[in-house]
Parts: sequence; C-alpha cells; structure tokens
Amino acid sequence: MKSRNSPIETLTNEVRLLRFLAGDMTQAELGERVGLTRQTIAAIEQGRYAPAINVAFRIAHVFGKPIDEIFHWSPAEDTERAKV
Repeated sequence: MKSRNSPIETLTNEVRLLRFLAGDMTQAELGERVGLTRQTIAAIEQGRYAPAINVAFRIAHVFGKPIDEIFHWSPAEDTERAKV
C-alpha cells in the first residue's frame, strides 16, 4: 500500500495538440474514430484518465504517430533504486 507521501507517476500526452494540427479535429470526432465519448477524450487530454493500451494505440493510429510520441510516462522516484 502506498503512503500519502509516496511520489506519483505521471502520464502526459499530446492529444490536444495533435487534434489542433489535424485541422481542429473535435474531441467528439476523435472519440467517434476510436470508440470513446467526447467526455473520455477530454479526460485523457486533461490527464484525469489514463487510456487502456489498446485505446492508446487506436489514438496513435488516428494521428499516424508512434504511441511514445503521443503519451509520455514518468515513473515515481524510486528512492531504493536511487541508492544503488
């Protein structure tokens, strides 16, 4: 169990930027193409929801980008590993 002071891993993404670069694609349009609601796309963009791996791949496919150019994961700082 994690304590309240445990570092938190982060997942950020470029979905909003890529929608803009794709000719102002709306959240609803992207959601329709990947099988999600507009609200879920909004939550992904805001970092409130981490998509399942298959959904992340579908989003990457829509934009013609590798998944790691869209989603960026940063691990929590592992203090035990840092001591080694």
